[in-house]
Amino acid sequence: MGLTYRKAGVDIDAGKELVQRIKDAAKRTHRPELLGDIGGFASLASLPEKYREPMLVTGTDGVGTKLALAVAHNMHDGVGQDLVAMCVNDVLAVGAEPFLFLDYFASGKLDVVIAERVINGIAHGCEVAGCALVGGETAEMPGFYQGQDYDLAGFCVGVVERSEVITSDSVASEDILIGLASSGPHANGFSLIRSVIADFGPLNDDNLLNQLMMPTHIYVPSVLPLVSLVTGLAHITGGGLIENIPRMFSSSLVANIDLGAWERPSVFNWLQRQGDIDDREMLRTFNCGIGFVIACRPENVVHIFEQLNDDAVVIGRVESLGAPVKKGHLVIGHSSAELG
Repeated sequence: MGLTYRKAGVDIDAGKELVQRIKDAAKRTHRPELLGDIGGFASLASLPEKYREPMLVTGTDGVGTKLALAVAHNMHDGVGQDLVAMCVNDVLAVGAEPFLFLDYFASGKLDVVIAERVINGIAHGCEVAGCALVGGETAEMPGFYQGQDYDLAGFCVGVVERSEVITSDSVASEDILIGLASSGPHANGFSLIRSVIADFGPLNDDNLLNQLMMPTHIYVPSVLPLVSLVTGLAHITGGGLIENIPRMFSSSLVANIDLGAWERPSVFNWLQRQGDIDDREMLRTFNCGIGFVIACRPENVVHIFEQLNDDAVVIGRVESLGAPVKKGHLVIGHSSAELG
């Protein structure tokens, strides 16, 4: 026989087997608006009937070089949730309900067992977020990815009532900032984390490894029911606290953050100490224990805490530009970040 696609490094049968393996996981994320099952050329869905004037919201993200640690330590089960969380938490930040999700999985040679573990994690994340896993792409690219390396990308469509969209115009001076606890570094800053590990030597501490690889927390179940009580939302993703909190308000405002309001998880202390990372770099790279931030009017703080299902703490407030910086505080705006 002459050359075949399989001899060239692409196994179509393995891809078909993977589709069969993940069908049950995808079915668990089914929503009544869907038309048809996974496996077609495209997915069809009607808009949820509860919306009078629905707006579609889109988000896309990946997991980054956290995947290198997943491959090195055979820890593939949580990165699928990372992928979903990075997308749905972004969509949530405008007050939207995550609706549909698609994934892209690319590798040099498809390992069906590893891919199944990853996609089961994606399906679990979709279940938590309440969105449907409606399809995706599995790309086998021999000669492009090496060994067991693979890459992930996710795509989320959300829905929000036009009158309930949360924008930067909603936040005002004196609004209170509530921080929701992260589950670890989430999926950000891992190029720096891997540099720290490389200097440290072999990572044989299972507890530390588990803290680094803890899947990104999905804030949808806790925050979505509260959107009528909030003025702003921020997902603390790439860029850490310094870059993400100001995205929720206008350039005439700043956030005054009390850095002593929460106890920073030990994994961040280890990273800072081991890597000799200064405070500003930590706050601009990592979430430092706060994965999502809610802004609200002072009179709504009690109501929000009564309904929250996640660990949360008041971390500061919104102030007018030019606010003084107290010791132990971080004041951040669109063009400045000052540490007291």
